[in-house]
Amino acid sequence: MIKLIFLGSGSAFTVGANNFQSNMLLVTEENHKLLIDCGTDIRFSLHAAGLSYGDITDIYISHLHSDHVGGLEYIAFSTLFDPLAQKPKLYLSKDIASNLWDRTLSGGLRFLDGEIATIDTFFEQQKIEYQGHFTWQEIQFDLVKVIHVNNGFTLMPSYGLSFNIEGIKVFVSTDTQLCYQENQEIYESSDIIFHDCEISCYQTPVHANYQQLLKLPSRIKNKMWLYGYQPGCLPNALKDGFCGFVERGQVFEFSDLQKNQLFEKVMH
Repeated sequence: MIKLIFLGSGSAFTVGANNFQSNMLLVTEENHKLLIDCGTDIRFSLHAAGLSYGDITDIYISHLHSDHVGGLEYIAFSTLFDPLAQKPKLYLSKDIASNLWDRTLSGGLRFLDGEIATIDTFFEQQKIEYQGHFTWQEIQFDLVKVIHVNNGFTLMPSYGLSFNIEGIKVFVSTDTQLCYQENQEIYESSDIIFHDCEISCYQTPVHANYQQLLKLPSRIKNKMWLYGYQPGCLPNALKDGFCGFVERGQVFEFSDLQKNQLFEKVMH
């Protein structure tokens, strides 16, 4: 049995203890853990789940916004100075890796007492080729290029994940605009979709919003869970044909017996 735990299901600027940023944790039956993104509030969301930095040995990074990488400094320093902690392994696309240290982490991590650090001081990196994949605990994770921020000159590198667990094909969009046409095959072939969904009245152009997602075919909405939303009153996603909004702490369990009736529960 493999579990996907939502340490948080909120947007980048979620405030308060009721929710955290949308970082997730895959846990195998042998208790191996893969953290999917590592935002600024990761120490709080891990603590709320009864975990800490010492439990994190493998991390996937989808893109370089702080709600996805802002907690790496905490993980880096905590594991470096704890002799019992393992150096975490980072899985990330090569175009993200080229900027992660120089433009995101080096300001806080570069200077150590008596040493000039590099990213290799803190992490073991696995850089993934374009249209590539990585393997963790015998599961293949395919990177899915999504459109998150387009400044008119270039796209900010950002990648969702597609993977198969016990015959169940899962798509996690991470932060994205609605890319249904660009990635239609992924949407169609997936058994369950966890999708970025903005509900704010002041919609931004860099996230899929609820009104857009409402227009998707019923066969897509019927297998789609929504996350990454702002605080406030949520629309009636079940009535509108979705699986629902993911709650903080919600656990999805995958087994070969559950392809047609995925079992989910809320952690307490």
